Amino acid sequence: MGFLGDAQKDCSDGGGKCVAGGLRCLVRRKQVDSSHSKSSSSGSGHNQLAKALSIPHLVAIGVGATIGAGVYILVGTVAREHSGPALTFSFLIAGIAAALSAFCYAELASRCPSAGSAYHYSYICVGEGVAWLIGWALILEYTIGGSAVARGISPNLAMLFGGPNSLPSFLARQTIPGLDIVVDPCATALIFVVTGLLCVGIKESTFVQGIVTSANICAMIFVIIAGGYLGIKTGWPGYELSTGYLPFGADGMLAGASTVFFAYIGFDAVASTAEEVKNPQRDLPLGIGLSLSLCCTLYMLVSAIIVGLVPYYAMDPDTPISSAFASHGVKWAAYVIAAGACTALCSTLMGSILPQPRILMAMARDGLLPSFFSDVNKSTQVPVKSTVVTGLLAGVLAFFMDVDQLSGMVSVGTLLAFTMVAISVLILRYVPPDEVPLPAHFQEAIDSVSLRYSNSNSPGNIDVENTKDHAISPESSVPLLADKEIAVEYPLVEKAVRKFNFILSEGNRRKIAGWSILLTCVGVLVLTSAASSRSLNSGIGGFLLLSGLVSLTCMDQDEARHSFGHTGGFICPFIPLLPIASILINVYLLINLGSATWFRVSVWLAVGVFIYIFYGRKHSSLQDAVYVPATRVNEIYETSCNSLP
Repeated sequence: MGFLGDAQKDCSDGGGKCVAGGLRCLVRRKQVDSSHSKSSSSGSGHNQLAKALSIPHLVAIGVGATIGAGVYILVGTVAREHSGPALTFSFLIAGIAAALSAFCYAELASRCPSAGSAYHYSYICVGEGVAWLIGWALILEYTIGGSAVARGISPNLAMLFGGPNSLPSFLARQTIPGLDIVVDPCATALIFVVTGLLCVGIKESTFVQGIVTSANICAMIFVIIAGGYLGIKTGWPGYELSTGYLPFGADGMLAGASTVFFAYIGFDAVASTAEEVKNPQRDLPLGIGLSLSLCCTLYMLVSAIIVGLVPYYAMDPDTPISSAFASHGVKWAAYVIAAGACTALCSTLMGSILPQPRILMAMARDGLLPSFFSDVNKSTQVPVKSTVVTGLLAGVLAFFMDVDQLSGMVSVGTLLAFTMVAISVLILRYVPPDEVPLPAHFQEAIDSVSLRYSNSNSPGNIDVENTKDHAISPESSVPLLADKEIAVEYPLVEKAVRKFNFILSEGNRRKIAGWSILLTCVGVLVLTSAASSRSLNSGIGGFLLLSGLVSLTCMDQDEARHSFGHTGGFICPFIPLLPIASILINVYLLINLGSATWFRVSVWLAVGVFIYIFYGRKHSSLQDAVYVPATRVNEIYETSCNSLP
């Protein structure tokens, strides 16, 4: 991490050195979008997205993308197999785990408010290679996720209108003779409708999503109120059990939490709209936080009601909520619940298709994909071409394929993104990029500034003002963990602290911090692998993880973090513990997804690597970039502006 600068220098010299440097080009990092870079990009023909979203719009996107029809089924399955009456606490634990990732997203979204979400953050903090894989995985997630959601709508619509065969023939599922393929015209039609709506404009599509999401929330509120009345009337039979509140023990409750964690996936859609938010530093963290809080509250209330109405072992795993009401004589509630499931799926479909065009646009802006995807329509101010391509791919996939077998691949993209966002927060705090890339046409300004500093720092002509950034400030000579009371009462501790801080000079501090982050990630991987296989010794992983955590806790964070990106936004608390806990949870869930899922994902990622090697790497906007010290960027921009006629 601290050694990325040298690799970037080699890559910025062009394709020849990049090939000679091998994998070094994978770690070149781009600059956070600033007023200078945005003005230069707009001057080069890139239209900007519309600044139209506020907090209510973001909450509608976050809640709509998160609360799908799964909650109407998930409560029965998890209660029967894992949690029992403790299902509410499983949702609470999963919500807290999701909040760890939400905190990381909130800081990066407010600091780097541009389209691309986790791909964008990884490109700025980690490097081009990892960013490409994250973006490629997210493309898979949103395409399959949207197709799977769309195929789930037609059965629910059929149930709402009377039965499995109640849809018109041109919308009903049909089996192609001889091929054993079940086509779903309704799913494709819904995807095309959503695609057209997203092309109209971000504010208009978000308004419609808000209406659909509100209908879903109303259905959940009905379950809470009506179910609460029935529970009070019947004495909550689901809680009057001899097995107690934890029939499967604490392990079962935690296993249930790991299952329902995926019900919280979707709030990251808020971060993908960062470039379209009016006040991103304030609204993005609030939008993410309020969305997740509202989802967690609704999940907990619904689960508390349902497990109280029916004993967990008697729940219907397919229709737990409808059957719970039917067991108390309220069969008509099935229509309300079916309507809620349909609206939930529709809002989730919009939340699945919305982020992908913006990720495609961000990758095309960076040169990793053809410029076709980066075009923004002048009238609607949305990436229409990327949206249409996304809709066509998802529509075709939903029409021909039963994507249920591929649904596990959706989780891989999300969990990889969550993991890289947490790692990016650690990098931002301890080893933020000290060099940033500038286009080659700034070379004259760069040479002018470099010459100015070389002259001012020559022997006999040293300007104190110009060497401030290179000199060690008086505060930096004070031990990082200095404490006067320690010096008096604990001389041995003082000696150890002084020795530690002598080692942690600024140059060494960045290297040690970078290796500590790497050590932590390796420790997490070893520990979670051992915990999953139960045949490996987890001691090594635990030692590496603890060593990295202690090392990062004992050292100061980099002062450059205060000026990194757009300041004045949300600051993630409890660093480094919170992002490391997020990494641990996400990697554990990734490893437990199963070998079949990982095989399919590996094939997709291998295709992505092939495309990157033969297209993305050669067309990257950083291919001919010149890396300069971050402290000199503004001066270089000013020099370039002053040199213009």
